[in-house]
Order: sequence, then structure tokens, then C-alpha cells
Amino acid sequence: MSELSQNNEVKKEKKKISLSFIQPSGSITLGNYLGALTNWVTIQNSGDFNCLYAMADLHALTVRHEPADLRKQIYQGLATLLACGIDPEKSIVFLQSHVHQHAELGWILDCYTMFGELSRMTQFKDKSAKNADNINAGLFTYPALMAADILLYQTDYVPVGQDQKQHVEIARDIANRFNGIYGKTFNLPEPYITKSGARIMSLADPTKKMSKSDSNVNAIITVTDTDNEIIKKFKRAVTDSGSEVRMGEGKDGINNLINIYSAVTGKSTEEVEREFEGKGYGDFKLACGEVVADRIRPIREKINEYMNNRDYLDQISAVGAERASIFAQRTLDKVYKKVGLVVKKHN
Repeated sequence: MSELSQNNEVKKEKKKISLSFIQPSGSITLGNYLGALTNWVTIQNSGDFNCLYAMADLHALTVRHEPADLRKQIYQGLATLLACGIDPEKSIVFLQSHVHQHAELGWILDCYTMFGELSRMTQFKDKSAKNADNINAGLFTYPALMAADILLYQTDYVPVGQDQKQHVEIARDIANRFNGIYGKTFNLPEPYITKSGARIMSLADPTKKMSKSDSNVNAIITVTDTDNEIIKKFKRAVTDSGSEVRMGEGKDGINNLINIYSAVTGKSTEEVEREFEGKGYGDFKLACGEVVADRIRPIREKINEYMNNRDYLDQISAVGAERASIFAQRTLDKVYKKVGLVVKKHN
């Protein structure tokens, strides 16, 4: 990278750093989009942050994949970030595996992460239960790599949902331990929990969060679903035995659909209730399907365009990795020096 480009990266460091990672494990759901990605775009476009967005492809290796399928999912995940509004001209967009410092710092932080801390992580318990025949060391130690992802960039804020705060907390614990031994090395990241992030529930079981790992395809809407698929899924969505489109206690199904309609259209709950006053669940389900299909359609079309131009995706990820490495290497050199390793001389 040229000296001018490096100077530009240094100038950008005056802003607070926001970092977000997403795993390439299936298509992004409507819940991921409305609950996370729309907020990521808002943070990026605010101009208040120096934003990094990455595909956590190394984390994906904790479960088995067909190599060709994983590569496709990585490309599709990158295409989805761009299609949803992440702009490589405004943000640093890259693949985790293309910045070697992640794996290097991950190993060092393994040595400063306690067994008890790792054993308490809920994701390890959940994934172990689902993959009983493949409870590997990576599945157990992934929080140290996740901490490296965050700490490598001296991150200030990590946009997460309320249920993901644990990942930021353990990164803070590891950073505090390391700083306590060697002096200030890592910035302490804060979870950035936005109030506007919609919590979208399963269409088949509205007591559970919509998840891309759900084996029931009718439970989730993805950003690659066609218009017809989206409308059919909404028509099959679980509701209660009533018929009035109104929020209420014990009405998880209709509450979820109202939340979705509200999040997509920008209308308040009261406005939605007034709009469908006197109409039944059938009309409302169809309306939900149509507004969601309208919202998803341009994203799906852009994803397809990007997937048909993988050279462009390769270019974006290469430039992003080069930019990310400037930040990452600076931190890694500091860590090497602190722990007593010989720092490699860079050209």
C-alpha cells in the first residue's frame, strides 16, 4: 500500500472504531437484516465511526462443510453485505482468513484465556448439543479467536444484540487480564446495542428468534427467497385462534407479524392496527408477505449480480484485507513485543 494510502488510514483512526463480523453459514434471514444489517448501514452512514465488516470464515470451520458449499457461502455472505448497503468506499470489508493476524493473535490469546471462562460460554454448549459427533477444540476455544477479531483493531464498539453481549464481555475480560500483566495494550470494547433493532421471531414458532440454522424452511425468510416463496411462508405463518390484527398478551404469532410489518414499513404499531382494523389474519398475512417481498427483491437481485461477478468480490475483499492489515499488524507487533517474541522487521 502506498505511503499516501497509509497516511489516509491513520487519519481515519481519529474516529471511533466499530467492528462487525458475520458467519458464512447459510443465507441471511429477515431477522438478521432488520435486526442487525440495517443498523450496521446506519452506523456506517452516520460518518461518526471507522467501520470494519468481515466474513468470519475461520469461525465457520468449527462445524463440517463441503468445501465448495463453504466457498459459495463466503461469497454469498460478502455479496449480501454489499447488497444490504455496506459500502467498501466508506467501510473496510474483508474476509477474516485473508488477514493472517487474526489467527496469530487468536493463538496468543488462547494462552491468556481460562478454561473455566470457555466452558461457561453458551454457544459452546448449544453447538456441542447440536454437533455431538464433532465437539472439537476450535468449538471450545473460538471465544479467544473472537476476542482477537475485536481487540486486533483496538475496537471501541461492537454492534450486537442483547443475546450476544457475552462475546464482548469475554473479550473485555481477556484484554483486562493481558493489560494487567503487560500494561495497556488493548482498548476495551463496548457492546453497541441499538434500540431500533427489530427482534424478528420464527414464523413457525414465534416464541423463538428467527434463526438461519432452523431446519424448518417455512420458519424463516431469507434475503435470497423469491417473492412467491416469501408470500407462501407468510400465508403459513403461525397465529393464534383470534382474528383481530392487534397486539396482545399471549398472541405471539400476530405480535410477531405486526412487528415485522412495522419494521419494514416504518409504521408504528398503532398505525398498523388502524390500517387493518376490521380485516382478518388472512388479509394481514398477505400484506406482510407483499411488503417484505418488495423490501427483499432489490437485495436479492443485487446479490445475484454480485454472485455473477466474483472477480469484483475478490477485488473488494483483497483491498479490504490490505487496509485491515495496517491496523492489525500494528497491534500484533505491540503484542509480540509485550510477551517477549521477536518482532518481524517489515519492509
